[in-house]
Amino acid sequence: MSLKKATLLIVVILLIDQISKFYIKTQFALHHRIEVFEWFQILFVENDGMAWGTKLSDFITGISDRTAKLSLTIFRIVAVIGIGYWLVTSVRKKGPNILIVAIALIFAGALGNIIDSVFYGIIFDDSYSQVATFLPETGYDTLFHGKVVDMLHFPLWEGVLPNWIPFVGGDYFTFFEPVFNVADMAISSGIGMLIVFNRKAFHQEEEEDHKASVYIEKEYV
Repeated sequence: MSLKKATLLIVVILLIDQISKFYIKTQFALHHRIEVFEWFQILFVENDGMAWGTKLSDFITGISDRTAKLSLTIFRIVAVIGIGYWLVTSVRKKGPNILIVAIALIFAGALGNIIDSVFYGIIFDDSYSQVATFLPETGYDTLFHGKVVDMLHFPLWEGVLPNWIPFVGGDYFTFFEPVFNVADMAISSGIGMLIVFNRKAFHQEEEEDHKASVYIEKEYV
């Protein structure tokens, strides 16, 4: 796959991701819910941290939530630069299409959530008990402290767990509980492709390593 096609895939995912987030942010108040099907809901929540709402401050003592948020955003920016470099390098080396598509999906998803984290705090006001305004006089936070917009919820099963299950028996349980967005889907799909098609995705690199080892053996052994 060419870099041009990979870039087009990234742009399409980013557009879908940001358009869906813009629509939710300007049409829904926080925690507003629409049931599309019994097993699928549009539920507007905002994620201030990592996956499933966890924060760095939950794991590192002595660090404030705002410092943890800024650190996480900077880490994401550095990570997406590294992923972008990996993508360009893989294209130049004519890597397998499955590898390039997977990296492009991960890159697009990571960049989509970075846009929220960096800019949403200044281009929107808050969504508590109201629909947010785009480009207000004062945003709900400062640069690099925005919250990621999530809206896709798939409560495939809800009910009370049987009492015989250790530790959680008798508790009310929802599967699948997390709320996510298009960017999260892209990241998960890309990682899933790398796991499922691992041998195919990295077959060329394995061949190059094998050829290099054979060459070394012939020359120096």
